[in-house]
Amino acid sequence: MDKKRVLLKEYLQKIHLKSGNMTIQTFHFNPIMVNTLVLHDESHEAVIVDPGNCTTYEDARLDEYIRTHGLVVKAIVNTHPHIDHIAGNPWCVQQYGAPLLMHEAALPIYHHAQVYAAAFGLPTEKMPEPTRFLHEGDAVRFGEQALQVLYTPGHCDGSITLHDAGNHFLICGDLLFEGSVGRADLPTGDMSLLLNMVRTKILTLDDDTVVYPGHGDTTTVGNEKKYNPFLQ
Repeated sequence: MDKKRVLLKEYLQKIHLKSGNMTIQTFHFNPIMVNTLVLHDESHEAVIVDPGNCTTYEDARLDEYIRTHGLVVKAIVNTHPHIDHIAGNPWCVQQYGAPLLMHEAALPIYHHAQVYAAAFGLPTEKMPEPTRFLHEGDAVRFGEQALQVLYTPGHCDGSITLHDAGNHFLICGDLLFEGSVGRADLPTGDMSLLLNMVRTKILTLDDDTVVYPGHGDTTTVGNEKKYNPFLQ
């Protein structure tokens, strides 16, 4: 297992060097350690995916990165409406004035965000309403980039995956993890649907596609095909 992880890490480094025109910065925010991503290219246009920042310290870390790199935030995207992935929506929308994008099916859970926040001991600010809804086949555009939207429910309604075929990566929220899959015991979760989404929309992609999950380590489609016990 250790040898496999070392080889995978070396492989991922090579993939990133080859892609070149995209930078992906990962932050681990809030007590649930969500992966908040900032994507940008040479245009200095950027998107924030799953802003989990919920303290002034985390806000400052995110803002320092964006200011230091001279980025202009063009969109804030939620892969799904669970509180750990959306806790930073109020601050990010106010700070950057960027449109908030999510799938329309996320709204029933999203509109109860304050209740979920209180249950997890997170700030209970009122969430901003989405600016635009994303659907299967849409694209999130910034700079020279276009992330294709895949609708991938199963973890919960409104879950999406962002796929960049040119740069060989995807961002899947809590759909798929290194060696595991998302839980389906929360409201609107469905394990059968989740596994079907992984098999039909993720595992059909090229093996060298890098997977950025909502928590934990980065992996690849090929690695999960071979080693993920939930997909054998």
